[in-house]
Amino acid sequence: MNNARVAGVGMTKFCKPGQQQPYRVMASSAIKDAVKDAGIEFKQIQQAYASYVYGDSTCGQHALYDVGMTGIPLVNVNNNCSSGSSALYLARQAVASGAVDCALAFGFEEMQPGALGSHWDDRESPFDNMLTTLDQVADCHQGPLALKMFGQAGTAYIEKYGANPDIFGKVSVKTRSHAVHNPYSLFANEMTLDEVMNAPTIYPPYLTRFMACPPTCGAAAVIVCSAEFAKKHNIKANVEIIGQSMVTDIEGSWTDPIKLIGSEMTKEAARQVYEQAGFGAEDVDVVELHDCFTPNEVITYEGLGLCGEGQAEKFINDNQNTYGGQVVVNPSGGLMSKGHPLGATGLAQCTELVWHLRGTAGKRQVEGANIALQHNLGLGGAAVVTMYRAI
Repeated sequence: MNNARVAGVGMTKFCKPGQQQPYRVMASSAIKDAVKDAGIEFKQIQQAYASYVYGDSTCGQHALYDVGMTGIPLVNVNNNCSSGSSALYLARQAVASGAVDCALAFGFEEMQPGALGSHWDDRESPFDNMLTTLDQVADCHQGPLALKMFGQAGTAYIEKYGANPDIFGKVSVKTRSHAVHNPYSLFANEMTLDEVMNAPTIYPPYLTRFMACPPTCGAAAVIVCSAEFAKKHNIKANVEIIGQSMVTDIEGSWTDPIKLIGSEMTKEAARQVYEQAGFGAEDVDVVELHDCFTPNEVITYEGLGLCGEGQAEKFINDNQNTYGGQVVVNPSGGLMSKGHPLGATGLAQCTELVWHLRGTAGKRQVEGANIALQHNLGLGGAAVVTMYRAI
């Protein structure tokens, strides 16, 4: 297996449901931007992977055909909120294995307002067993699936480590301060801790409205290639994927609310990536992680090894998660501010990190960024962790 290079990236500005163009238009626009960014022709792409959650089968083809109809294999990917990174995982694997020299991963979503819900209520839900387990191990409030699971995990974290619940609000404040400098972010206004903490409660006792990401529409695309392809076609492709792992739930994943939202998947995926790359959490300059709810960002600091177990409160209070600290987490504004169109999220994270490693992230640039880490999580479940290096 040879390391794949990121040749081109592209994304649309995310927007609220009802303000979006059709997914076909958003996705084809992101693909065209990625092709242009790579400095190649569309016909040079040999495989494609399309990620989305809400849509009929072959939506990927419908979007791709607006760019070109070259007969290449296309696989439609649905892995819940980790769908974008799952598509990237497949594209990277195809290139790294030598099966192809150039592959495309693109993702998109047209979401509806409000909390996430199932469109398949006439059959078993993949979350039935998880929710049954959650009700057995915790005294839960009722609510939509994702809100209940991440909200209860936040409660469990505070109870386990005795942390001040304001850490969830401080993460929101940090994230909004980053989003101000991102022209692709849905929200671009700073917030105070009082505004976050005093907002309406959406899951008692700690989770407020501004600790949850909004439903969003948008698209993103990434082109990966081999080093030989880049050399042959005289393209830069100067960001290398030096480690990547996808992990699903393992024995012991469902023993408490924190583990139920993927903390064990995250730990194992990170361990594998650090081993593959030869770099550890201490070497990382910039991170884009899955902050669908701020408790998940707090828990993920520890899962990725950015701080020790139970040390997230100190990590946050010491401003180690932002500019001037140990590592800059979610300079894009994250899912909380940039938005979370499920199928596009993982590829938008990749796009943001590539911009930083190239030194082209504008006012939010992490100076001297050389090693970047990405974390994308889907309940049900899958965690994808990816490490990049500037070359």
